[in-house]
Amino acid sequence: MGLEIRTLEEGDVAEWVRALDTGFHRAPTVSPEEVAARRARLDLDRTQGAFDGRRCVATFRSMPRELTVPGGGTVRADAITNVAVTATHRRRGLATRLMSADLAAAKERGEAAAILVAAEYPIYGRYGFGPATWVTYWDVDVPRAGLDRRYAGPDPAEGTVELISAADVRAYGPGMYERVRLGTPGAISREALWWDLATGAVVLPSSSFKEPFFVAYRNVSGEIDGLASYRVNDPRWPNKLPRADVTVDSLLAVTPAAEAALWRYLLSLDWVVQLTTEHRAPDDVLPLLLGDVRAARVDTHADFMWLRLLDVPVALSARRYGPLAADLVLDVHDPAGLAGGTYRLETAPDAAPRCTPAPGAAPDLSLDSGALGRLYLGDESAVRLAALGLLAEHRPGAAATAELLFRTARRPWCPEVF
Repeated sequence: MGLEIRTLEEGDVAEWVRALDTGFHRAPTVSPEEVAARRARLDLDRTQGAFDGRRCVATFRSMPRELTVPGGGTVRADAITNVAVTATHRRRGLATRLMSADLAAAKERGEAAAILVAAEYPIYGRYGFGPATWVTYWDVDVPRAGLDRRYAGPDPAEGTVELISAADVRAYGPGMYERVRLGTPGAISREALWWDLATGAVVLPSSSFKEPFFVAYRNVSGEIDGLASYRVNDPRWPNKLPRADVTVDSLLAVTPAAEAALWRYLLSLDWVVQLTTEHRAPDDVLPLLLGDVRAARVDTHADFMWLRLLDVPVALSARRYGPLAADLVLDVHDPAGLAGGTYRLETAPDAAPRCTPAPGAAPDLSLDSGALGRLYLGDESAVRLAALGLLAEHRPGAAATAELLFRTARRPWCPEVF
């Protein structure tokens, strides 16, 4: 009673930011400077709040993004973030109402998918999402890695590794990232402000930004094919022995040569005994580049980006599939009524795929929108979903056909935290 959910107006921003910080256990008081900095990132038309009188008690916003799908195509996506409900107002259906309003608006806008990063695993399945990409964090014992620490860099006839400035990153990074993104299923477009925040051109008042080092791989044509950012912690040396560690915040590369050269550079830094990474692809090549693979230890391996389709024909027609001719009828259950229905997916090695509504057709497979979200980018196995009872096979061999169609050679990865 008395709770109102509405799209934000200018006068709501400060209260909304306070509620967001409360939900994420940040400081309970937000400075005017912080509010102004956060306001720059908000599209008020896509930002919602739940208000109990004048007090904001739940927050929710979304952003327009392009999502790369297998085969190099893209779909328009509704990227959801900043979902928080104040502890005093839980179990009142606020998150459900906020989510329902956003997904309905996204479908009306013609966005084919909705994506988010789940803070907690059990929450978003009930809204039709499924985990579509995973992420791995690595710890590497550098002295045991089995690499030549006297590494002098790549063959100059192939390319060079060089330290560059933050201004160089802002100049060259966006173009290189687009090349990486369009070749990486699961990657999403970045806003221009991302580069200012990552390089310190813009620093939020609440941020603990520490300027990283930036290193690039330049091919023989002079084009930047890879970028990495890293921070070094060099504490007191016990017994005059070096004990530095390096954290790799980001490493993106267009080519295998650039990727290998950047890792070799980072693993040959003077005095470094431990290398840790932020989130990497679940099948990252890093451990296999080492002379001793056991020197790399998984610190974290977890679900990352969750996905649900809003327009099944558009989304399934946008991606590419395994090299076989197939005619597969999918019966998709969606209690929210956004993407449910029966659809025919037709593929051929020499033609673009086609997905069309097929009302009344006998289904080969039945699944809910969350299971379809798991399959969509190629990470999950249709056969495994069938074994778990998350996919029902009505025609013998249909799950195996879906396995060959949907799975990708490399696992999808979202390098962006949003």
